[in-house]
Amino acid sequence: MTTLPAIAVAGPTASGKSALALAAAQRWPVEIVSVDSALVYQGMDIGTAKPTPAERAAVPHHLIDLLPPTQAYSAAQFVADARRLIGEVQARGRVPLLVGGTMLYFKALADGLDAMPAADPAVRAALDARAAAEGWPALHAELARVDPATAARLPPNDAQRIQRALEVWQLTGRPLSAIHGATRTPGLAVPLLALEPADRPWLHRRIAERFDTMLAAGFVDEVRALRARGDLTPELPAMRCVGYRQAWAALDAEGDALQPGSPGWATLRETGIAATRQLAKRQLTWLRGMDRRVVACDATDASARGIDALAALIEGQR
Repeated sequence: MTTLPAIAVAGPTASGKSALALAAAQRWPVEIVSVDSALVYQGMDIGTAKPTPAERAAVPHHLIDLLPPTQAYSAAQFVADARRLIGEVQARGRVPLLVGGTMLYFKALADGLDAMPAADPAVRAALDARAAAEGWPALHAELARVDPATAARLPPNDAQRIQRALEVWQLTGRPLSAIHGATRTPGLAVPLLALEPADRPWLHRRIAERFDTMLAAGFVDEVRALRARGDLTPELPAMRCVGYRQAWAALDAEGDALQPGSPGWATLRETGIAATRQLAKRQLTWLRGMDRRVVACDATDASARGIDALAALIEGQR
């Protein structure tokens, strides 16, 4: 049996990646491997635009709903999972279609990763406790003493990266900056199709429309339910996802008064859309530095162009 190639489909949020993947499944025997750092979390459905149960029943999807939002998921975990899944999907005689917008994951898969220690829950809990008492700027100052190169590139409130750098220091006795590039896992070359808009305002309109759809679908109530669990904080990676971070802050400010028409609702809409636009900008910046085939996602025939580009990549790799 001929092994079918793995193909990647990347693009900024709201560019039509999922629609193209589902259309591809009508033509090829596809299984979708999610490349999205938010879709791994259970109970975060509306704000992540998670595929519907019907879509997931129609086409096999992987790396969705893996973890409770109390846990963290790393690029290293993604690479291990993706490499395993690519082999399993190919063994079934199907096309692994890697689809998403977490560009760090795409880059880690393609370039390989530095050999880093696994996360240690006890070390992280201790660092979180210190940050709650002293503040992340204080831990940033500590990082500047033990790893000045890493501290220099991190803002004082970048909790996730400061925590990881101090965790690596405590676990290995070596600064994170010294480990980078020392030993790398091998990369995996996967042809990349990028959906990018020729007209940036088109994407901005799509982002606003998507956020409005999420609000109408009950996004705020979803975040209320997450807060009501009692085991989540805004510092967790899951709650720092775009949209969730802004909704958490809005609920902190207004609580039960946060309803359609309230001042906080308008602020949430504004900040949520602005944060999503900033995310899209970062995603496009990542893409410009990657080897890719580009399809204009705002073209009137974008779907047909995307299918044609996928056909060229799939047939060209056989």
